[in-house]
Amino acid sequence: MSMNDPLGDMLTRIRNAQMRGKSTVKTPASKLRAWVLDVLQDEGYIRGYEQTTDERGLPQIEISLKYYEGTPVIRELKRVSKPGRRVYMSVKDIPSVRQGLGVSIVSTSKGVMSDAAARSANVGGEVLCTVF
Repeated sequence: MSMNDPLGDMLTRIRNAQMRGKSTVKTPASKLRAWVLDVLQDEGYIRGYEQTTDERGLPQIEISLKYYEGTPVIRELKRVSKPGRRVYMSVKDIPSVRQGLGVSIVSTSKGVMSDAAARSANVGGEVLCTVF
């Protein structure tokens, strides 16, 4: 089965696992997913992740979710740029999420980074998702 939006699939898996109170969730591996997870880990939204393989030998990523007093640390996880409608923004147009309490994840020419890192590097790009 082909997948049109692999990143959207990973974000949905994270949302679903947190609604069920799971401690870990698995998703197929890709470089873009790993880069987005690096940003989520640096910002403190997940505990971490590790590369594994499934029973068929295909690469997977196992994500360790983070909870605080029984509630998920990630309250809201939204996909902004989708395959049907890409959203590109210059550095001055990158939105701040919830007055700076959340994070926008941006794919720039210098790599995938948070909105604050993109502003300090003075680069714009494709806004992948927002996290709060």
